[in-house]
Amino acid sequence: MRSLLKPAVVFVLAMLAGTTAVWAAPNVPDSGNTAWMLTSTALVLFMTLPGLALFYGGLVRSSNVLSILMQCFAITAVVSLLWLGGLYSLAFTSGGAWNNWIGGTSRILFAGMGPNTLGPNGIPEILFAMYQMTFAIITPALIVGGYAERVRFSSMLVFSALWTIFVYTPVCHWVWGGGFLQQKGLLDYAGGTVVHITAGVASLVAALVLGSRKGFPKQISMPHNMTMTVTGAGMLWVGWFGFNAGSATAANGAAAMALAATHISAAAGAMTWMVIEWRRFGKPSVLGIVTGMVAGLGTITPAAGSVGPGGALIVGAVAGVVCFTMTQMVKRVWQIDDSLDVFPVHGVGGILGTLLAGLLCSPALGVWSGLGVSLPNHTVSQQFAVQIEGVVVTALYSGVVTLLVLALTRLVVGGVRVQPEQETEGLDIVLHEERGYDL
Repeated sequence: MRSLLKPAVVFVLAMLAGTTAVWAAPNVPDSGNTAWMLTSTALVLFMTLPGLALFYGGLVRSSNVLSILMQCFAITAVVSLLWLGGLYSLAFTSGGAWNNWIGGTSRILFAGMGPNTLGPNGIPEILFAMYQMTFAIITPALIVGGYAERVRFSSMLVFSALWTIFVYTPVCHWVWGGGFLQQKGLLDYAGGTVVHITAGVASLVAALVLGSRKGFPKQISMPHNMTMTVTGAGMLWVGWFGFNAGSATAANGAAAMALAATHISAAAGAMTWMVIEWRRFGKPSVLGIVTGMVAGLGTITPAAGSVGPGGALIVGAVAGVVCFTMTQMVKRVWQIDDSLDVFPVHGVGGILGTLLAGLLCSPALGVWSGLGVSLPNHTVSQQFAVQIEGVVVTALYSGVVTLLVLALTRLVVGGVRVQPEQETEGLDIVLHEERGYDL
């Protein structure tokens, strides 16, 4: 008996040790997923600073380049503090009886988040909060392109803060934080509604309220530094892998598929835009190919978790055609000075991608979907109806509240737009007493 007792005790102790390890595992962050999300967080911040800042900065006149860089930096700082101060909590915690519309206050100042407080897929919740912070940063920064070269810095700062509070945060909760659109099963993998539609519509409203730049549309300002713009565009392409693949919140096959879809859509959008421009104007432009790339990226964003490589090819090609057409429509037909084409590229791309997500997700499409996802609403027609509802609600809400926020900004600051002579002189000197170039 003694010869059998010792192995039995060792076996029991080993089993208990193994069980204890299993019980302890949920309190320890998953190292692989955490490593990927640390990387993704850095990549998405890299999209704003320096990616978007350089992309936008190169597109404006040389006398306004520093103003664009300053706006992107200031938005990054102020939104980060607001996110810590309560916006993360309002976006991603339960709001009790109000949960359909807004979250709660349990995570103000990131309360209750220790290093081993876990969020989705075993990553630390503090890391999830920081990852989502980078989304909150880039969304109002996108709107900068709608009022570039003619807005007061103080007005921009107040507007961006109020807009993030009253537009971005509620919509984020509706779609990702347990609100009514998420409950309906809206497919928005990485921000077609939350980021691109809200920012695109807000940019259009801001352009209409502020009015056109001097000389528009007869005199359209040319980009002062395309090298800077292409550098920023390359950073956006790379950073977007964190934006979309990072939205899996895990280092897994879903992240890999989202990464593949993102890259293919960007390539398809770039080539489609380039070919259209080449045939129409006789020469392919660098501005055209990078803008087509951004259109492909923005349009695949809501669908990156619902389509495979074949679907991404369709999304990117359609984005190139539709977004190119809309840029011509907004500036030449409607004569709206959405300075850096935020609405026709991001807004229209977000609408298009959100709708296509509801169609291309069907497993019946085979290779053109590639994922065979389980539809939250069981049929393609039902899912497509939810996607339409998400687009309409988000666009209307962003448009109306942006108008109110602009009115409130005017009351707080005393004006939104710089004086005509200041616009002529350039915002770098007028607002910051600095020059981008010492020539």
